[in-house]
Amino acid sequence: MSSRIEQIIEEIEEYIDSCKFQPLSTTKIIVNKDQLDELLRELRMKTPDEIKRYQKIIANKDAILADAQAKADNMIEEAHIQTNELVSEHEIMQQAYAQANDIVTAATEQAQQILDNATRDANDIRIGAMQYTDDLLANAESIIGHTLDSYTAKYDGLINSLQECFDMVRNNRSELEIPEQPQPDANEYVEPEEDDFLDTELDQ
Repeated sequence: MSSRIEQIIEEIEEYIDSCKFQPLSTTKIIVNKDQLDELLRELRMKTPDEIKRYQKIIANKDAILADAQAKADNMIEEAHIQTNELVSEHEIMQQAYAQANDIVTAATEQAQQILDNATRDANDIRIGAMQYTDDLLANAESIIGHTLDSYTAKYDGLINSLQECFDMVRNNRSELEIPEQPQPDANEYVEPEEDDFLDTELDQ
């Protein structure tokens, strides 16, 4: 059964695969920021829970070792009891000691094997949990990094387009060079010429 973090990562991967490519690009995609932020927010919230769960598994190492030690002690105690029963009669004392030593040796070896297995299992669980958590964080880091790169490229392209439009407008405006027309001074008096008077008399 997959964890919620694995499900979220699969959802992010499926979402990225479903996104359309930017025009004239085969590597950059167009993403819905709100939808991706929601998935990343849930991933950040679930990651501590997953880490705690694996820390709890690692913490059970002591319990596993304690249980193995208790079983080993019980086996040794039973071996001593059997030894005492075997040596109850003098004539079989030698045989009893030999059998008792065999029982104690077998019990000790079995107890040591239980302790070794428990220690190995606990270490495997701890290493597996750390590797699993590191893989999850590395995957999340990769997704976030690709998302940041995509947004950076998109906004850089927008800024470059606006700058080109601005430069074009400025250049077009400078090419117009509309000349300024001189305005007559209101206080300046222009004396009429003689031809002006002649034109006026003829009109009358």
